[in-house]
Amino acid sequence: MEKVTDKINALPDDAHYFSLEFFPPKTSIGFLNLQNRLERMSQALRPLFVTVTWGAGGSTATKSLELAEICQRQLGLTTCLHLTCTNMSRSLIDDALEQAKVLGIRNILALRGDAPRSEEYMDETQLQEDSNKEFTWAIDLVRYIRRQYGDYFCIGVAAYPEGHSDESHPEKQDPEFDLPYLVEKTRAGADFIMTQLFFDVEAFDRFETRLREHESGVFKTIPIIPGLMPIQSYQILRRTTKLSHAKLPEDMLARLDAVKGDDELVKQVGVDILSEMVEHIQKRPSPKRRGFHFYTLNLEKAVAHILENTHLIPSTLDQQVLEVDFTPSGLPIPEVESKATSQRRASIDSSPHNRVIVSQRSKSSHASYELHENEAGIPHGPVNTRANTLAISEGEGSLGREATWDDFPNGRWGDARSPAFGEIDGYGPTLHVSTPQALKLWGHPVTIDDISTIFRRHISGDLEAIPWTEQEFNPETNIIRDELLALNKKGWWSVASQPAVNGVKSTDPVFGWGPKNGYVFQKPFVELFIPSQDWAALQARLDACDEITYFAGNAAGDLAASNEGSVNPVTWGTFAGKEIITPTIIEAVSFRSWQEEAFSIWREWQRIYPRGGATSRLLGSVREGVWLVNVIWHGFVDGEGLWRFLLEE
Repeated sequence: MEKVTDKINALPDDAHYFSLEFFPPKTSIGFLNLQNRLERMSQALRPLFVTVTWGAGGSTATKSLELAEICQRQLGLTTCLHLTCTNMSRSLIDDALEQAKVLGIRNILALRGDAPRSEEYMDETQLQEDSNKEFTWAIDLVRYIRRQYGDYFCIGVAAYPEGHSDESHPEKQDPEFDLPYLVEKTRAGADFIMTQLFFDVEAFDRFETRLREHESGVFKTIPIIPGLMPIQSYQILRRTTKLSHAKLPEDMLARLDAVKGDDELVKQVGVDILSEMVEHIQKRPSPKRRGFHFYTLNLEKAVAHILENTHLIPSTLDQQVLEVDFTPSGLPIPEVESKATSQRRASIDSSPHNRVIVSQRSKSSHASYELHENEAGIPHGPVNTRANTLAISEGEGSLGREATWDDFPNGRWGDARSPAFGEIDGYGPTLHVSTPQALKLWGHPVTIDDISTIFRRHISGDLEAIPWTEQEFNPETNIIRDELLALNKKGWWSVASQPAVNGVKSTDPVFGWGPKNGYVFQKPFVELFIPSQDWAALQARLDACDEITYFAGNAAGDLAASNEGSVNPVTWGTFAGKEIITPTIIEAVSFRSWQEEAFSIWREWQRIYPRGGATSRLLGSVREGVWLVNVIWHGFVDGEGLWRFLLEE
C-alpha cells in the first residue's frame, strides 16, 4: 500500500534506485511463466517498484489488472499501473481505478494513449460511453484522478527528452513544444515524471537541466526518472528506435554495427552501453534521489547485468528470524555455557539443512546444523555478488532455462511459453504509424487489385511497410522474392515468410545469428491471407502432403490445422558448448494469438478511413472474406519444395 514518492523519500539522500516495466504476455502459459520470472527478479534484483503497461484503448485491460494484482498482492511489489484515457469505454477508466484501489495499488502512470478518434472507434451506441468526450489529453486524466480520489493515488506522467513524435517526423521533434503541456500536467497534480526511452544521454542532460531551471519552478524537486531500454537484439533496437523516433548516437550505432551479426555480442555491447548511460546519469547532480526505469520487454538477463554493473541492486536483505525451539531429529542438544539467560534457538532456511541458532558454540557443536546468533538472518556468503545475481537471472541450476529461453527474441514466432512472447511493447494491435503516415503509405484502395498492389510494392522493395509489419523486407526474404510475387499474382498476400537454410555458418551475412561458432538451419514457411474460396481447395491439397504442417484461421476465430498439437521449430542453431537453440517456433497457441491480432489489424487499417466510404467497405469485406494460412515445409533439404507445391495449379 505504498506510494512511489513515499518510498523514494524514505531512501537515504545519496541513494540510487530503479524500477522495472512489464507487459501482460499474450498466451496463458507465457503469463504463468512471467509470474516465475517476476518472483525470481523481485528476489534477486529487488526493484523499488514495478510498472504494468496498459494497452491502447484498453485493449489489455483485463490482463493488465491481472498482472498488476500478481505484482502487488502475490509478490508484494509496489506496483504502478499504466492507464490511458482515449478511444475506450468511459466506464473502463472508472473500473480500472476502482479495481486498482481494491488491489491496494496506489500508483498510476497517467497517459493519453492514441490520439482521440471517436468516429473511427465507436458506433452510435458506443458513442454514449465514449471516453473522448471527457478525455483528450493526459492532463484530463490527471485532473480527473485528483478530483475523484484526492491524494489517494500517486500520479506519474510521461515526458519526452527528444520531443514527442506523435504524427511528426524526427526533424520536427522538439522538447520545447511539449514543455507547456508538461508544466500543466505537473500543476494538475503529477507526483513524478517518467521519460520515454532514449539513448542520447546528452539529450537527457539538456532536458533535465531545462526542467530543473524552468521559469515556472514546478520541476525543481519533482522526481524525474529516465526511461532506459536494455538492448536485447539489433533488430529490436532498430525497430524500437524507429517507432519511438529515439536517436541512436553515431558512436553507439558504430559499436553495435560492428557486432550486429552475433546476437550474444550485441547483448554484451548493449549491456556496456546501458551501463555507461546509467553511470553518466548517476554522476549528475539531482535535488532528489536518483532513479532509473527499465523497459524490460519481460526479459531479465540484460537488465540484471546492467544493474549489477552499476551497483543499483540494494545491498541489504530484510529477513525475519523466527524465535522457536527446534532441534533436528536425532541431533543431541549441544552443551553451551549460558550466563543469566536461557539459550535462544531459532530455525533459519539455509538449504539444504535447517540450522539451529545458538548463543555460542562449544567443542561439541555440530557446525552443519548450528548458526551463531550473530549470523542469524545473514545469508551464508554474499548474496549480491555478480555471480549469484546472474546465476539467478541466467537460470542456472534448478531454474533450468526459464530465464534464457528468449535470449534470441524473434518476433511473434518465438516460444509461446516465454513471458516475452508476442509484441515487443505489449500495447496491443496497432499500425505503428500515424494516420497521415498510413494514408501516405497505402493511399485509398477501393479494389482487390489495389490491395494486391500494396503487397506487391512491399515485396518489391518499393514500399517500406504494410499494416502487418513496419519493416522493409530483409535480405534473406529477397531470395524468395519471385516466389512471393507469384503467390501475390494469385491474390495470396504474404505477411511472413522465410527460405530454407541447411547448416549455414552463424556468421553468414544474410542468414547468420547467435554466437559466431555455430551453424544455423531454417525450414521454409510462408504465411498468407487467402480468399475463402481458394482456401477450401488448398486445404485438401495440404492435408494430402506429408511434408507439410499448416495452421489456418479466419476473422470469426475458426481454426484449422493439420495437427493442432504439433510444435514446429522452424529456425534453430547449434553452437559450441550450448544446447540447440530454437528462437522461432510455430504452434497452435502462438498462431491463435497472432490470428486474433492479424485480423484486428485489418480493422485498425479500416478505421483510418471515413466510415461507410469505399475503402472502409472494401477493407471490412476483405477482413471477413479471407483466411490467414501458415504453411510449413519440413523438407528443408529440398528448399524449393514449398514454392513448387503452392504455385502448382
